[in-house]
Parts: sequence; structure tokens; C-alpha cells
Amino acid sequence: MLLATLRIINTIKNMHFHIVTLFPDSFSSYFSESILKRALEDKKIKVSFYNPREFTKNKHKRIDQKPYGGGPGMVIQAEPVVRAIAKAKGRKRNVKIIFFSPGGAQFDTSYAKKITKKYKNVVLVCGRYEGIDARVRKIFRAEEISIGPYTLTGGELPAMVVLDCMSRQVEGVLGNFSSREEERIASRDVYTRPDVFTYKKKKYKVPQVLLSGNHKKIDEWRST
Repeated sequence: MLLATLRIINTIKNMHFHIVTLFPDSFSSYFSESILKRALEDKKIKVSFYNPREFTKNKHKRIDQKPYGGGPGMVIQAEPVVRAIAKAKGRKRNVKIIFFSPGGAQFDTSYAKKITKKYKNVVLVCGRYEGIDARVRKIFRAEEISIGPYTLTGGELPAMVVLDCMSRQVEGVLGNFSSREEERIASRDVYTRPDVFTYKKKKYKVPQVLLSGNHKKIDEWRST
């Protein structure tokens, strides 16, 4: 039901994420909760899905074949992915296409800021199995991105990470735009009431400076 709802949103006010994936339902739970759910409902962001199986001419909807040169596993064929990306891109000119790869450039908040300032449409291509035929990347001159020095079973989790980080850069998604930690003095340690918390007879206290009301000293503490 959620995926159907995402597909029929027509008014694009901010970022539009186009996700090419064999498993669109894997995103449902993440988009059904909290901030991203509200951002979708408020039309701050839009998400569309493109399953390569829907773009194959094969009556059995098969999209993978054995790799040339031998080796284990299967490789996703170029044609259905090319068709899916072409559908996502349409006639839009200002589109960023991203492939996920362990050997890609390291994704970070600075990259997210750069992309959201320049592009309104971002295509996230999620690989599976042994990967996608490399000719797809060459055809669209897509950029390879990695979310960390490890290998996952597919690109869906990286796509969620990138979408989440980029969505935070869209004004209105977080409610208070200044609440972004990267735009203010922030510490990795945060505290709230009560100021003294007791666990197994041991007392854990909030740092006194946070109770002082001296904002200059608080900022100094947060910046260390």
C-alpha cells in the first residue's frame, strides 16, 4: 500500500529520488516511520521505484546471466537496467545517477550537501548478486559511491543511507532546519532529565556546565 502511495504523488516540491531495485518492498518499513514518512506525506521529498524485471523482454522476467570469463554467481543484464534508468531519467536534464560499489568514492555529508544543492532528481541504482553489467555505468556516466569499507548483499541499504542523509538537507524535512547537527555546535554526548540518574546504586550526573546557563561555556564544552 505504501509503495502504491509513493508512486502516485505527482507534485514535486523538492527532492525526487528514483530507486532502481529488484526489491522495492524492502524500503517499505523505513519509509513508513518517523521523519521520512512525514517528509513524504508533506511532499518535501518524493520516491519512485523502478524494478528492472518490469523492463525486460523476457517472458519469465529473468534479468541475470552467468558472468563472461567464468566465476561464481550471476550478473544483472544491462538492458533491463538501462531501460529502468532511462524511464527514471525521462527528459529531465538535471539528473544525478549513482551506483553503489565498495570501490566507489566515500559518501559523506559534504557530498550529500553538494548533490542536493545541484540536483532535484537523484537516481539510486541498487545492484545485487555479482553486480550489474558495467556497460550500464558507462552508458549513463554514473558515479560510483560507497557508504563504507565493507561489502553488502545489495544496494538497498546504501540507498536508504544516502536518501536519509540527503533528505535531511532539504528544508522542511527536519521541521527546524537549524537542528541539523552538522550546521551547529554539537557534541556526540547529549543529556536530558533527570540531571542525576541512578543505576545499580551508582549515580550518573549531567555535566555541571550544561546546567550552568552559560551558553558560551556550553558551546566551548560541546566543541571539545
